[in-house]
Amino acid sequence: MKKNPVIPYALIGALGILAMIVLASIGVNQMDEVRGGHGEEEPAGEQAGGGETDPEKIYQNSCLSCHGGDLEGSGIAPALNTVGGTLSKEEIENIINNGVPGTAMQGGFVDTEQASILAEWLAEKK
Repeated sequence: MKKNPVIPYALIGALGILAMIVLASIGVNQMDEVRGGHGEEEPAGEQAGGGETDPEKIYQNSCLSCHGGDLEGSGIAPALNTVGGTLSKEEIENIINNGVPGTAMQGGFVDTEQASILAEWLAEKK
């Protein structure tokens, strides 16, 4: 009696699909970490700037990892050291709140009040 050659391929396919589901669920669970949650609660006043009003501290807490310590940008994010020369405060604030489709900038990293403070600060960078 011959063995069915389809069974090993079906088993490999099923394991591959299972692996994709597991990896996708892990990725979804890590979305909070990417957005700044880091999976654990921080003390009040320190959450993603937590009511912070100093634009430099807001930048350090929410933007520095992609845009760099001196606003110089990186491979995934543009330089912001002269962004005020090309975009208005309102345009910058819109990008901070809503992101830029098709890029790593998703928006929503800070609350709207902090976005306004940060946009005003960045608009001065010309």
